[in-house]
Amino acid sequence: MNRETAKYIISHYSNLLTAEERLAIRHNHSIVKLDFDKIKANNSSAVKVYKNHGWLTEDEKILHLLKDGYDAFELRVAQKIIDQNGDKVFLNSCPKCGKLTKTPFAKQCRFCQFDWHIL
Repeated sequence: MNRETAKYIISHYSNLLTAEERLAIRHNHSIVKLDFDKIKANNSSAVKVYKNHGWLTEDEKILHLLKDGYDAFELRVAQKIIDQNGDKVFLNSCPKCGKLTKTPFAKQCRFCQFDWHIL
């Protein structure tokens, strides 16, 4: 599985994620949003606010999910979703070029512009 497919699965089938996986995603997005130096200092008011709202976590179980980096986490979680719920996941590909569309319901390819609304 490639990163694009993993992002597609996580983005469009987030209902198949566990609560821990959702927290790991939220934690990672918050790290990206905040300046990494602020997180290292751990005394910034922004970091405190993020922790109070549950956007950042110190839970070892959640942090362990991200130990190999976010890209590896995405690939691992997307593969787990396919393995456990493959029947619920629709990878919508363009009938002309075969590339993955932007959403599961798209009817026009963002790469070759082929339109299959009428097909």
